[in-house]
Amino acid sequence: MPMKKPDIEKFFAALSAAQPAPKGELHYVNPYTLLVAVVLSAQATDVGVNKATKPLFAKVKTPEAMVALGLERLREYVKTIGLYNTKAKNVIALSELLIARHGGKVPCDRAALEALPGVGRKTANVVRNIAFGEPTIAVDTHVFRVSNRTGLAPGKTPLAVEEKLLKAVPEKYRTHAHHWLILHGRYICLARKPKCPECPVRQVCGFKGKTTV
Repeated sequence: MPMKKPDIEKFFAALSAAQPAPKGELHYVNPYTLLVAVVLSAQATDVGVNKATKPLFAKVKTPEAMVALGLERLREYVKTIGLYNTKAKNVIALSELLIARHGGKVPCDRAALEALPGVGRKTANVVRNIAFGEPTIAVDTHVFRVSNRTGLAPGKTPLAVEEKLLKAVPEKYRTHAHHWLILHGRYICLARKPKCPECPVRQVCGFKGKTTV
């Protein structure tokens, strides 16, 4: 059952009150290192990515430095991350393209970002939101689950959920919506046993299988 407009307002007001300034959990030092971290984080945990990138970002902060580091040495830094071979190749390739096409700067334009190796719609949305303050919403597994389970923005695909969220989320909450939904799914609205008793939005949530303990 889709959530009604007044309840959507209450939903985000509650998340906002609980966490007024939410932040992503990936560590980065500038838009370029953010892009690299998000590419590395696909099908991996933020904690695992942060462990690998801490020594990497102490040394490498620009596409030029990454290309100079080279593929073999980059692999050594990221070998604890799943799919590291493919991801390392993508990071080197996207770094080369940033230098060739964008003067070494990360573009804000979605199409330009999605043209980079290893960068899909979700990654582009994360970078545009965090690095440039764009009111984009990246739909990962947490956002997808929360949007469907609560009735906030039910949809069968991540794109369908994203499009519904962009229409449903009140404008004043849009910039932070992405982070609120991810953090809510990661720590409260868990996949197997959601923590409904401590959920700040349980009163407006349409989930029929709410837990009691």
